[in-house]
Amino acid sequence: MTKEPIIELKNIDVTFHNKGQTVPAVKDVSLTVDRGDIYGVVGYSGAGKSTLVRVINRLQRPTAGTVTVNGQDILALRSGELRAARKKIGMIFQHFNLMNARTIADNVDYPLKGAGLSRQERREKVAKLLDLVGLSEKAKDYPAQLSGGQKQRVAIARALANDPEILISDEATSALDPKTTTQILELLKRLNRELGLTVVLITHEMEAVKEICNKVAVMENGEIIERGDLVTIFSEPKQPLTRDFINTATQIDQALDKIYKQKLGLDDHHRLVQLKYVGASTDAPLITELFKRYQVVSNILYGNVEILQDTPLGNLVVVMAGEPDQLEQAWQYCRDAGIEITFLTPKDPEVA
Repeated sequence: MTKEPIIELKNIDVTFHNKGQTVPAVKDVSLTVDRGDIYGVVGYSGAGKSTLVRVINRLQRPTAGTVTVNGQDILALRSGELRAARKKIGMIFQHFNLMNARTIADNVDYPLKGAGLSRQERREKVAKLLDLVGLSEKAKDYPAQLSGGQKQRVAIARALANDPEILISDEATSALDPKTTTQILELLKRLNRELGLTVVLITHEMEAVKEICNKVAVMENGEIIERGDLVTIFSEPKQPLTRDFINTATQIDQALDKIYKQKLGLDDHHRLVQLKYVGASTDAPLITELFKRYQVVSNILYGNVEILQDTPLGNLVVVMAGEPDQLEQAWQYCRDAGIEITFLTPKDPEVA
């Protein structure tokens, strides 16, 4: 079934002028987000990802390009129309932006002023939103009494006050510890599922993308250098930056650093190999088969299986030992089974 686009950015340029200098922040970027997606836009600081996403609700007007959200040309809207359109686009940020002098309930209620609801209807809606994010008992507290994760939950409840169809998360987990980050990401995933909320996740952490996104775009120097569904990006990354992000998220870099410090005794009969495989390949008794068929012994130094969008992705780092011709046959068997092989050395990895 073809999904309906809810956000369409076409040929977006954003150029800043500062002290006589022209700084291109976003360069000819096109991006389509389908309704119901959790779309991750990942890149290091300065890549242009936050600037790009602020174009969606016209917090940043592009220098060139078109912006269509929910079928509306956002760039053509007058001020009143733009205010109405923005109510359907919630945003959460790294630093929560709560009003410290107001209670938690009042923070969530604030966007409802002018929404045409009675006082009782607003109270009921605030209670429902706080229940949705698991903070019903904190309604009368103040932001200073909450943890960082609880503050972000309040910010999420406030962002949902006007029943948006899109939620933009701009580095919203960057200030949180790993456990709290996981909880917030799980909440976003649940809101996506239960409310049909489309989420655009801006982050410099591929780990966050890995946890909840179904699609991802990688940005560098104001451009999207790679995009696709999550499983394809993780299993077949094309760009060095994408591979760097993925290796960090899967902790393969840390594992290789430790492995390279060992005395492995590599020679023509012993090769250090990384095996990557997707889907059904992970179910095969690979190590056993290589020994039975080719008398190749595999010493597993690192192993990891990720489940992304219900699809297993496996990573093994092994020392394979055997006669050179038997090793060649074993590697060909792996390739025929759809397993990617990378021959590793401490200095110069070489992709087979």
